[in-house]
Amino acid sequence: MNDQIIGTQNWWQTPLGSYMLSWEQTCYDDAVADIFGFHSLQMGLFPLQGLRNNRTPHRWLALESNEQMAQWQQSKLADVKRFAPPLQSDVGLPATPAEAVTAGLLCDARALPFGADTLDLVLLPHTLELSADPHAVLREVARVMVPEGRVLISGINPASLWGMHTWSRRIPGLQKLPPMPDDHNLIGYGRLRDWLKLLDLELQSASFGCFRPAMRSDAWLARWEWMDRLGPTAWPILGGVYFVEAVKKVAGVRKLPVPWKPAVPSPAARPAVAVREGLTETHRRGDGACAHNLPAGTPTV
Repeated sequence: MNDQIIGTQNWWQTPLGSYMLSWEQTCYDDAVADIFGFHSLQMGLFPLQGLRNNRTPHRWLALESNEQMAQWQQSKLADVKRFAPPLQSDVGLPATPAEAVTAGLLCDARALPFGADTLDLVLLPHTLELSADPHAVLREVARVMVPEGRVLISGINPASLWGMHTWSRRIPGLQKLPPMPDDHNLIGYGRLRDWLKLLDLELQSASFGCFRPAMRSDAWLARWEWMDRLGPTAWPILGGVYFVEAVKKVAGVRKLPVPWKPAVPSPAARPAVAVREGLTETHRRGDGACAHNLPAGTPTV
């Protein structure tokens, strides 16, 4: 991530920030609940607790700068319950209390301190669009993931009303999202899908949300609430934020026979006729040898 996110944690306390954070928090809570493994990592966006509902024993929250670490220590989690309820357990099952994950790593997303095939789950909330080299970040994530490991990615959709902020700021009531990078850093859904396919990350699901325009106040956001009900069916790919889940696929290896080496016939595969003829010839030689050793005058068959 770059310096554009520094000093913006107060933005998550605003109505617009809480609106986006609540939708993403619900998506991550729902997705990670049934993902199992041993090691999981969330890279960046500390107001979001993406791993709080996950059951892996080893969970990390990584930040990329000392400024972010200082902000995280002084920050307060945004109230995300105003727009989206918390994840509910199935009927008849006891509710599992969500456990917050504390920041434990300070590293660059392009050089993660993990070996190859190590992590079972990686979360990238707005990490790619806030990075100077998003393709290198995604390639590094593919390296550290185990086969069949999962990566969850969320970002601003440039083909939406929210993406309109990158090229138009003259519409009354709209505001520039502080953590949103410049328009050349926004990653569209189609572009992200191509990157995933290039790195052998198979797309499992994709969803879009935050269909309301980016208004300044709760009152204006409430007036556009009907767009969240109509958007998923009327214009599903035009949501302000997208949420993508992908799985790392590794092709199987099969040893093929060398074509230029002649096949050596196995003795066990000899035809029954050849074996029988060999036995007949052996008996003939044996009978002659026995007849030669008999005393003179002994009748032979």
